[in-house]
Amino acid sequence: MKTRSDPPPRPLEAAPPAATPQGCGCETSVRPHPRLVPTALVFYAVMLALAALGSWLAGASLFYASPEAARAGVHWGRDAGTGLAAAALMVLASQQLTLRTRWGARTARALGALLGYLDWRRCLLLAAASGVAEEALFRGALQPRVGLVAASLLFGLAHFVPRRELLPWTLLSLVAGFVLGGLFAATGNLLAPVLAHAVVNALNLRFVSRRYAPR
Repeated sequence: MKTRSDPPPRPLEAAPPAATPQGCGCETSVRPHPRLVPTALVFYAVMLALAALGSWLAGASLFYASPEAARAGVHWGRDAGTGLAAAALMVLASQQLTLRTRWGARTARALGALLGYLDWRRCLLLAAASGVAEEALFRGALQPRVGLVAASLLFGLAHFVPRRELLPWTLLSLVAGFVLGGLFAATGNLLAPVLAHAVVNALNLRFVSRRYAPR
């Protein structure tokens, strides 16, 4: 006698991956541009080497603004505190402009798309390298020879990208150049501008990456 058999069970289908909500802080599904950090580190190493070579050929200090500043030395607490205070003000101003203005948000989105997502480790690496190398070149090597105004203008020009939505970034970099140059002139050494530059870059890179980089 023929008996009726039950149909075989259907195989279970894998559930689709859950969508990652924007801004949740989940970082596992996002990948940065693979060659950004290595390329940037090589670029900044070359920049630092050129700054050091230029100062050596000129017979001048790369770290101090003048022989008088070198004799005075570094006032660690004052100079570091001044740099950190300036960084806090620049970060607050730039992030408020980003959050409260259309052009600020548009610039942040363009930067986020250009850089890709960056975790804290990459942000810190890029910030440290750019802070040291750019300050060595524009403040340590150039400013004592061409003056604060020219060095700051060159700093802004170095941050020019021929895209309309990134023009505000160039203008903000120009303003930052004057602030950093003022720190160098006021303290007589690179400690304050390097600290300020590195802290601003670390916090703002992370801010732009978390909020505006494509997911």
